[in-house]
Amino acid sequence: SQANFEEDSQKQPAVGHWKTLMPSKGSREESETGCQDAGGVDETQSTEQLNVSRLRSSSVEIREKGSEFLKEELHKAQKELKLKDKECERLSKVREQLEQELEELTASLFEEAHKMVREANTKQAASEKQLREARGKIDMLQAEVTALKTLVITSTPSSPNRELHPQLQSPSKAVFRKGHGRNKSTSSAMVSAASQNVTPEPVSHECKEVDSILFAEFQAWKESPTLDKSCSFLDRIYREDVGPCLDFTKQELSELVRVAVEQNTLTIEPVASQTLPVVKVSAEECGGPKKCALSGLPRTCKHRIMLGDSGNYYYISPSCRARITAVCNFFTYIRYIQQGLVRQDVELMYWEVMRLRREMSLAKLGFYPSEM
Repeated sequence: SQANFEEDSQKQPAVGHWKTLMPSKGSREESETGCQDAGGVDETQSTEQLNVSRLRSSSVEIREKGSEFLKEELHKAQKELKLKDKECERLSKVREQLEQELEELTASLFEEAHKMVREANTKQAASEKQLREARGKIDMLQAEVTALKTLVITSTPSSPNRELHPQLQSPSKAVFRKGHGRNKSTSSAMVSAASQNVTPEPVSHECKEVDSILFAEFQAWKESPTLDKSCSFLDRIYREDVGPCLDFTKQELSELVRVAVEQNTLTIEPVASQTLPVVKVSAEECGGPKKCALSGLPRTCKHRIMLGDSGNYYYISPSCRARITAVCNFFTYIRYIQQGLVRQDVELMYWEVMRLRREMSLAKLGFYPSEM
């Protein structure tokens, strides 16, 4: 059949011409005619088979090339994907680092802002405290200047004002003021200086003679008044009066008292005073109402002192208070001279200094008014 023939032709792609060994004349013609027919059919079949094989080979080549191209494209895509992954990972790390830095910066800014607010509040509180203290000092200085002017105008060593010096009045008229509640060392102004110290007799009845050496030292100091104790005038007073007057049994506390008097930061107040707006409530109280902190002896202490703004109280006996007050009065007067508040003759100022030195001498020997 035709199908079997095609299968045989596929198995045998090349079909040759059959030649008979001894063809006859009639058979030669028949064979020639049959060969021509068979050759045309074979050529057509071989051409078709060749075209099919070419198509198959070309499709295989196309398939192979296509698969290679796709593999290359897949490889490229995988490489690009890996690069993208690495880039994404790097950007993620950068983002995390930026977020961490932003959080740290925000926290530091908040902390700095809170710190600045705290510092501003502290500075404001300190400024308000200094303002209150300055106003208090101004009021105190104004009162002292007024008292000093009254003293300079109405009282001199040669003609003292008996109203400003109660000890010069008769015993029935003399009125002593007890204490000088919460005043600085300068607050025991010259108005009450004589009422806190003993004078043997009125100055106007005394015979006086100027010591040339002491007067010369005072004049030299008056030309350029200073609180530096290296000058001859103050050096002598420190050695002869101030030092011995403030030399107590408790040496360490005595030195602190001397420094506070020099710096004008000593406070003396009665023990009964309870209005202490600037002092701490839990202030340490040294000594006691029955024991003096400076001498260490059992004495009835009516006053206590505070050194600067430390808040520590020290109970003192009347004798110690008289000695400290005498030194404070001396420093108050020479400060007034230094500031140009005393408008007197040099000799009158000299005699006032000598009177204050005498008060220190009497106080260090144990003489003090009974009201102390």
